[in-house]
Amino acid sequence: MIKRNRHGALALVLWAACVGAQAQDASWIQDARQVAAQVPPKLLATLNAAIDKGGPDGAIAVCRDEAPKLAKAASEQSGWSIRRVSLRHRNPKAVPDAWERAALEDFDRRAVAGESPATLEKAEVVNEGGQKLQRYMRALPTQQLCLACHGDAASLSPTVSTRLKELYPEDRAVGYAVGQIRGAMSIKRPQ
Repeated sequence: MIKRNRHGALALVLWAACVGAQAQDASWIQDARQVAAQVPPKLLATLNAAIDKGGPDGAIAVCRDEAPKLAKAASEQSGWSIRRVSLRHRNPKAVPDAWERAALEDFDRRAVAGESPATLEKAEVVNEGGQKLQRYMRALPTQQLCLACHGDAASLSPTVSTRLKELYPEDRAVGYAVGQIRGAMSIKRPQ
């Protein structure tokens, strides 16, 4: 039989509270993972359909118009604010904030060190403007499909290059290879 004094009992209660808080923290991260994983497959399916119908140059507008709609629908359904961000953005709305930029830069360092880009994520509770927010990001590695519009600029088709210049005169989102981090899904909500 183990004897406990009141200090031992207090330590046990504090330990149990800490374990409970860690489990609660883990639950929001699991929820964030699931939400962040919803949009990319839907976008890829939409892009594949657009490419099949009108080629890569036809998919550019679909990516521009449909990706934000998919993110908005997922945001409304989940309660998380969802967006895609990139250090080398195409759409000016995809410019990362300071927290996102730091996460993307960390993802790049970790990928160079040998971690798989498909597994890179960051989850953190932060204080922004006096409000605690749960923030989560998951890296988006470049896939073969992406190269028609995000690959080496010299290898893009003339119609894709022309369309990108029309829609995105400040485009910085070319020069990627398969597996490189194209950007990330970034989600947040109040804690």
